[in-house]
Amino acid sequence: MKVVAINGSPRMGEGNTALMLEHFLEGMKECGAQVELVYTNKLNIHPCLSDFNCWFKTPGCCYLEDDMHMLLSRLSEADIWVLATPVYVDGVSGPLKNLLDRIIPLVHPFIELRDGHCRHPIREGIKSGQLVLVSTCGLWEMDNFDPLLAHIQGVCRHAARTFAGALLRPHGGALKSGIELGMPIEDVFEAARESGRQLIMDGKISPETLKTVSRELLPLESYMQAINQRFHQILADC
Repeated sequence: MKVVAINGSPRMGEGNTALMLEHFLEGMKECGAQVELVYTNKLNIHPCLSDFNCWFKTPGCCYLEDDMHMLLSRLSEADIWVLATPVYVDGVSGPLKNLLDRIIPLVHPFIELRDGHCRHPIREGIKSGQLVLVSTCGLWEMDNFDPLLAHIQGVCRHAARTFAGALLRPHGGALKSGIELGMPIEDVFEAARESGRQLIMDGKISPETLKTVSRELLPLESYMQAINQRFHQILADC
């Protein structure tokens, strides 16, 4: 089972997104998955120029010479795509959006009806499979993920991939402080690992496991107080 995981966080391996992603990928590896992790901030990917050369002049191949050539090859062969990003203004991070804009060479320019909706046909040789979202958000409520979820589910439909679920961690600011303060949050990380194991072994993630990933870490008022106190301290130290 080949897995390509893309961490779109500008903080790469140091952020809350990486913390959740790490446990999820570990669970997949435990069950024998071949996992490749890439960071958008380490890739040289130019913005899409919307010239459609990859459709007409060089079908299936973008003429821009950058790391997207390598990544498209990996994505074409992967059984599972894992997209990881913090919530940035209700969506994915800028580097990840730039990358997603560049997957257009995977499809033909023609239009077909797929599941009763206009789509572009997937090019021959592109493996079908699943897509999972891993995301963290600094705000407390779960509905802060709604616009991001709608976007990623749309990406799945256009890429003809099955949306296999989302590991969503609201009030992510409590993760590292929870570790430092000894809060009982290990079950959240274990649920992330279990999600990876379930996806490889069962082909799906149970709703109960995903619910544990997203469970409340502390009450809203307590979280607001802690976060605001931290920011006041940062401002005072500047």
